[in-house]
Amino acid sequence: MALSCLLVIQLQRRKHIQEKQQYFKQNGGLRLFDEMVSRQVDTVRVLTEDELKKATNNFSDDQVIGCGGHGTVYRGTLDDLREVAIKRSKAAVDGGGGGGCEDEFVNEIIVLSQINHRHVVRLLGCCLEVHVPMLVYEFVPNGTLFDLLQGGTAARRRPVSLGLRLKIAAQSAEALAYLHSSASRAILHGDSAEALAYLHSSASRAILHGDVKSLNILLDGALDAKVADFGASVLRSAMGEGESFIEYVQGTLGYLDPESFVSRHLTDKSDVYSFGVVLAELATRRKAVYDDDDASCSGHGGQKRSLSTAFLAALRHGELWSVLDRELVRRPDDDGDGDDKAAVDVVRELAELAARCLGPSGDERPAMKEVAERLQVLRRRAEMRAVAGAGRDSNGGEVDRSWIMCGGGGGGAVGRGHLDTNTTASYQSTETDKMPLTLSVNDLAR
Repeated sequence: MALSCLLVIQLQRRKHIQEKQQYFKQNGGLRLFDEMVSRQVDTVRVLTEDELKKATNNFSDDQVIGCGGHGTVYRGTLDDLREVAIKRSKAAVDGGGGGGCEDEFVNEIIVLSQINHRHVVRLLGCCLEVHVPMLVYEFVPNGTLFDLLQGGTAARRRPVSLGLRLKIAAQSAEALAYLHSSASRAILHGDSAEALAYLHSSASRAILHGDVKSLNILLDGALDAKVADFGASVLRSAMGEGESFIEYVQGTLGYLDPESFVSRHLTDKSDVYSFGVVLAELATRRKAVYDDDDASCSGHGGQKRSLSTAFLAALRHGELWSVLDRELVRRPDDDGDGDDKAAVDVVRELAELAARCLGPSGDERPAMKEVAERLQVLRRRAEMRAVAGAGRDSNGGEVDRSWIMCGGGGGGAVGRGHLDTNTTASYQSTETDKMPLTLSVNDLAR
């Protein structure tokens, strides 16, 4: 009897090993190793399922930091004591199409792992010996931009300074501009001849994010921005035509570019549109799709409204101040000093930049590089005004309103009322649902 039990255990163990080997091959593990050797890639680590189980206490529910329709994200600690975020997705790699999907997945793993930008969440490794591959990212401790703007009730939200908002916007735009430009990535990897050769080769890719939103902008301990979640990303050849055909519209309502929705072609200007919605969120502190309080007060019930539509309408009708976050600046008809007027000018230019990003046609929108440069200018102006305002307040005994401008320092200093650095990270589901093409453009702008 004991011998029979031992034999059964051995057979099950052998079957389990064979199953892992099959999954590893199915998910492109052998090809990944070949590519890593041939391209001399050392930026991605292939981890075993046992290693990730150990890191997450056997995928304990206590380690879950985000979940949704597409999968679950766990916080874990690897053997080298590095904290990581481990994403277990529900969608498997389709290996039945002659290897095309497998090849693209392997290529995406290699390319994304080579991204080394201070404002992009790093892909550290993957596990391929399971039915659905798991991806391992660096852990970012301070939640998301969405949490920062929308956390808590409206009456108890902590102030978020103009300077901090501009810092996060500028850093996020810089990251997206970097992703869009394969040339800039080649320059930044210039310390490695092998990396330069790879990035200059036909395998070089520009990266379209495909799901830019405040939930996909994470914040580190100093509240510096890190762009995350390339679940909807598309790698396009640097020598290609600048756009990628998508069978399903991937993205989030409220952020989705109407032009891409209709044409089913994703371009870098699709990311610019979505980022324009993020800029509107920063200026208004409203959600991309929000409840219309005015409709509720008028007895029609709280209706859902598109922030991009309401924002553009307010700007077009000269009523920008009706949608702006009151924390940023006083109304223009209020009495105020030069600091308020300076803040008004910066916020107005921020709103105008957001409106350009939200242009109806991709040709009318600025490139992300231009957006990033403009935001850096606005950020520097805010910092200069903050310093000047602080000096006048200390000398003249006036009321301190420097919180309007603070938070933009390069050293990560945080102004009053910001999230504490020990805030628990909130990796809400940042993967996007595939939406069948049954919605109309009106649904997007409603």
